[in-house]
Amino acid sequence: MDDLSTFWEITLEVWNQGVFGVSIGHIVTSIAIFFAFLVIRGLFSRLVINRLKALTRRTKNSVDDHALEALEGPIRMIPIALGVFFSLDYLNLGGEAAVLGNNLVRSLIAYTLFYAVFKLIDPLDFLLHRFTTVLTSIMVDWIIKALKICVVLLGAASILELWGINVGAIIAGLGLFGVAVALGAQDLFKNLIAGILIIAEKRFSRGDWVRIEGIVEGTVEDIGFRSTRIRRFDKAPVYVPNAKLADNAVINFSKMTNRRIYWKIGVEYDTTSEQLRKIVQEIKDHLYGTEAFETDDARATTLVNVDSFNSSSIDIMIYCFTKTTNWGDWMNIKEDFALKLKEIVEGNDSAFAFPTSTLHVASLPESPAQIQNLPGLEPETPLNK
Repeated sequence: MDDLSTFWEITLEVWNQGVFGVSIGHIVTSIAIFFAFLVIRGLFSRLVINRLKALTRRTKNSVDDHALEALEGPIRMIPIALGVFFSLDYLNLGGEAAVLGNNLVRSLIAYTLFYAVFKLIDPLDFLLHRFTTVLTSIMVDWIIKALKICVVLLGAASILELWGINVGAIIAGLGLFGVAVALGAQDLFKNLIAGILIIAEKRFSRGDWVRIEGIVEGTVEDIGFRSTRIRRFDKAPVYVPNAKLADNAVINFSKMTNRRIYWKIGVEYDTTSEQLRKIVQEIKDHLYGTEAFETDDARATTLVNVDSFNSSSIDIMIYCFTKTTNWGDWMNIKEDFALKLKEIVEGNDSAFAFPTSTLHVASLPESPAQIQNLPGLEPETPLNK
């Protein structure tokens, strides 16, 4: 029995002394307080968020709705910070343990605040996209990314300062390190500056069809800090450094106002002048009478003329533009136009020319016997019968 009493006394002593002078009972209770706040976290979040949603529904603008949606995550962090605070307060720590607990609570509060600011940048994205006349969508994306990086850096610096870490010394050290890195990362900064110039000049935007001579042709998917992702028409992505795009000529087909048709059709030399005039005039009438073609001379040039006398044909040049810039629609218009040209040419009793050769013989021998001995004639030819 004496041994059991001694064991019980040791157990009570351990229970009361616990960890860092705090009894195990207090520690268990503190943990229970923290988990209690975790349990009511969902209820607290729903109550607060539903109340705020009821307030935002009364307003006419949608900005507060987007802001509230972004703040749902930070709001759910509040019960965690409260749980840590009350559980540590119940422990009534002293000395270094109290300092650590205080820093932990302050860090959670700072994290929650900067987390809220970080999430509120997304509704700012919604607002900035309204100023599309001034800011392109790519420029807005860059601004949002830069703001998020700044918030993350400021938040990290604030938390480090709370723990007594001298951020200024770290920044100074990074400055010296950055100089060394910059010397070896000149291409990175060159691409970054080139990306800024591309966005500022509005050379192209996401979704544009572009061609960089000798490099790639496809659709722009994203303009990053270092490179631009362009997806070729075979669906393979190509990552082009921004410096390449800044230094090379870029053709932006998506900025076309119209699509061009430039053909030369050749008719036979048997075609008379009157037939040529009718063919040219009917082609003009079709172009000016069809809605698909741009006929406003201020916007596009339309030309139909007899152009040249070729070796086997009389060429008619057709130079016109369609109103659509869609490739599929343009191909359909070209097909219909080609069929109409065939109707016009054949309807005027003419035909399309093709390469031909005419052999002119100055004279032939008078007797069949002489013809028989001409080179290249076989003995079984009708001339020998």
